[in-house]
Amino acid sequence: MNIPVFLHCKPAVSILLIALTLVMTGCGSGITEIPAAPSATLAQPTAPPTTPPTDTPIPTDTPTPTDSPTPFVPKATIKIASQSPLSVQFANFGTDIMRSADLAVGQLAGPLMELGYKMELASHDDQSDFGVAASVAKKIVADSEILCVVGPFTSRVLNQVKEIYHQAGLAFVSPSATAAFAAASGYPEVNRVLGRNDGEGAAGAQFAQARGFSRVFIISENSDIGRFIAKNFKNEVSRLGVTVVGDMSTDAVRDFGKLIERVLSSNADLIYFSTLNIEQAGTFFREVRAAGYTGTLMGMSGLDTPSLPEFAGPLLTDGGGMYYTNVVLPASGYPDAANFIEDFETLYNTVPEMFAVQAYDAAGICLKAIEEASKAKSGEIPTRAEVANAVRALQDFQGITGMYNFDENGDPNPARYFVLQVISTDPSEWNQNTLVASFEIAPPQ
Repeated sequence: MNIPVFLHCKPAVSILLIALTLVMTGCGSGITEIPAAPSATLAQPTAPPTTPPTDTPIPTDTPTPTDSPTPFVPKATIKIASQSPLSVQFANFGTDIMRSADLAVGQLAGPLMELGYKMELASHDDQSDFGVAASVAKKIVADSEILCVVGPFTSRVLNQVKEIYHQAGLAFVSPSATAAFAAASGYPEVNRVLGRNDGEGAAGAQFAQARGFSRVFIISENSDIGRFIAKNFKNEVSRLGVTVVGDMSTDAVRDFGKLIERVLSSNADLIYFSTLNIEQAGTFFREVRAAGYTGTLMGMSGLDTPSLPEFAGPLLTDGGGMYYTNVVLPASGYPDAANFIEDFETLYNTVPEMFAVQAYDAAGICLKAIEEASKAKSGEIPTRAEVANAVRALQDFQGITGMYNFDENGDPNPARYFVLQVISTDPSEWNQNTLVASFEIAPPQ
């Protein structure tokens, strides 16, 4: 991202419940009452016994042995850390990233416990601030028990701290960073579960071809990211045989008259606008609809906000409608996320925010890599470098949000991209937008 109790399958929780049950059954007084022997009558015998007396045992109740629980004594503690904003800006997202990582440790750490390790999450608040994030990263790498990190949250913070993690050889898996530059270093410690945002251009192009559009007009904001994604869209849509009838970049945020004249004269059946500027895109969409354009409008994930129809107006969904690409869905958009959502709501009494389920998968990747690295050395504690290599070596890791393999830059290969349709110009209904397609795209070269 640029800015932006009964649970299912919980080995650690289940072990705790069993242990508590055993403790309750094995922690009684441990004393069995033995009835006293009957008292003898004292009297002098009338004659000496002719045979020696025999000892008669006093009957007693034999205590029934009880099972004593075998306490789990770990041979060492291994931690994964979370680095995300827990206060200030983006705290809602960062808190749920931390919560999801903690939930994953509780549910997925069973194999590492079987190897004899106690697993813990160490959570850290970087406030989405460069200076704080650097201090947090230094604190994390100073803790030798931490072998993998979930985070950072934003691409810019990731770019700020990746050198710190690289120097320490400590792998991290970001659940939310999407900027192409974030993983461009090629460091073996840098990984993420979401596709690069420049891949949205290719996904949009594949949607255009799949829906049968034949003439597209490309517009981009005059910025690096705007032009970059527009270029990827153009390259892919041209490769797929769709005609590009226009390609323009603009700084304007209103009064698009001349640009609209060119669009209308081109007979384009699809307009693709590559921009993160909501006001710019919304105002253009309003003006081009008012000028009579009835074709289809399309944008990128930067337009995924209920603010868009406030600028675009009531005609946004007219004609061929409005679509946009995204690299992420809310947890409810993933078919395998039902148990995760239920468990999360049970523990935290709230619906998980965007990127929460991705954080669960990122933590799962960390745990699996630590497990594989440990097994490769007969159950001993792996080094950070061994864990970093194990993350990259994972094949077909099945998470809630999909199956993961990583390329040489730590990007998921392939990554999943989604296309959603705007169904209403009422901002309060924005979360009802409909998923209409998804594509698996390799990281752009």
